Amino acid sequence: MTLAGHGLAIGYPDRTVGAGLDVELATGEVLALLGANGGGKTTLLKTLLGLLAPKAGEVRLDGRALSGRSMRERARLIAYVPQTHVATFAFPVETVVLMGRTAHGGLFRRPSANDRKVAAAALEHLGIAALAQRPYTMISGGERQLVLLARALAQEPQFIVLDEPTASLDFGNQGKVMREIRALAASGHGVLFTTHDPNHALRAADRAYLLRAGKRLAEGPVARVLTQERLEALYGAPVQRVADGAGIAFLPG
Repeated sequence: MTLAGHGLAIGYPDRTVGAGLDVELATGEVLALLGANGGGKTTLLKTLLGLLAPKAGEVRLDGRALSGRSMRERARLIAYVPQTHVATFAFPVETVVLMGRTAHGGLFRRPSANDRKVAAAALEHLGIAALAQRPYTMISGGERQLVLLARALAQEPQFIVLDEPTASLDFGNQGKVMREIRALAASGHGVLFTTHDPNHALRAADRAYLLRAGKRLAEGPVARVLTQERLEALYGAPVQRVADGAGIAFLPG
């Protein structure tokens, strides 16, 4: 199964953010989307999710136009983990994760025993089962990010799209999320995530997509795409490449 955008122009009613974009994600692989702030990463994600209509081109899910699928059908196939989420209501964490199950029933349907089992498994898998009865408004920003990932897992989708998934996480939880991204691909999911850290892409992704000022700078296997020269062109800043016995890493210049 694939999620693909062909000849996309992306943006908003009053402005175009990017154009001429082709991007494709298959189940079983991880694609990292890198670019500077304001370069169009989040706009591209929202277009691939169907939250924004393309200004040109088409998004296709498993060969069918995404626009021709119902919202319920999309939710069963694609889960979205936003970069930030404003907590308004003090729902228990378990309830927030159970919201991911609405794709498999009705919005007002009472959660089934299986729904609760799936939600509990997602919380346990991410090591946050102890938070199940805590109010969502009373946990840290990093814990909220893990709860949103658990909610996405509870949807049991084919694709998971994450916008800056490690932005509010401490060092240990960043590693946990990167490992989970690889595990999701190994279990057959397609994963697309945005990041400012090329080292996260090196660790977790199969392919990288470099987006600068709404245009594709490069795309392909991470080892080929993530070079010092391309990263300096992407961010407009010096980058150091460090190599040792454990591999390579990139540092700000």
